[in-house]
Amino acid sequence: MIDEGVVKYSCEWVLGEKVALESINCLMQWRDHIHQLGLIGVYDHGIGFGNISIRIPGTLKFIISGSQTGHLAQLEAEHFTVVTDFNIEQNHLTCCGPIQASSESLTHAAIYSVQPQINAIIHVHHPQLWQHLLYQIPTTSKQVKYGTPAMATEMFRLFAEENLSQHKILVMAGHEDGFLTFGKDLNEAGEILMQYYNSSID
Repeated sequence: MIDEGVVKYSCEWVLGEKVALESINCLMQWRDHIHQLGLIGVYDHGIGFGNISIRIPGTLKFIISGSQTGHLAQLEAEHFTVVTDFNIEQNHLTCCGPIQASSESLTHAAIYSVQPQINAIIHVHHPQLWQHLLYQIPTTSKQVKYGTPAMATEMFRLFAEENLSQHKILVMAGHEDGFLTFGKDLNEAGEILMQYYNSSID
């Protein structure tokens, strides 16, 4: 059974106000552009894929697109939430906002916790590019599934063993079609993504 997009972590979801628009304008623009390219979307069986986040400066908190929003061509403020706390070992996080955080939130949390200069993460799906990049760039273990503490722990391994901080892109071998980019801001994460994407369609 395909379980893309299914939340696997335990969550304390505090229903809260929408995120202020001025703080997520760039986030919404990049997300909707990536959706137009089909890198965020929904599979035929109705399960969404792809997510995007930005760090709240100077903290380990981050704003991330909500669970099951891949089918929406455009996101509004009510489709984002703030992850305020997390515990990778216990597979638990706390989020505050009008929607529950994406199923990949713990992976984002792990990356943000490794390096304070990382401020944006984009997770997308693309079958051909995934296949092309598999084991050519930092790649997670095939046995590790998405949305699990093991996947979050794989982020630590890739930073330590695969020079991930230089590549700023990784492939998830056990999460078919999935890979992510990150950077000091959304523009850097997005530009890295577009470089690989454009090279795949040349």
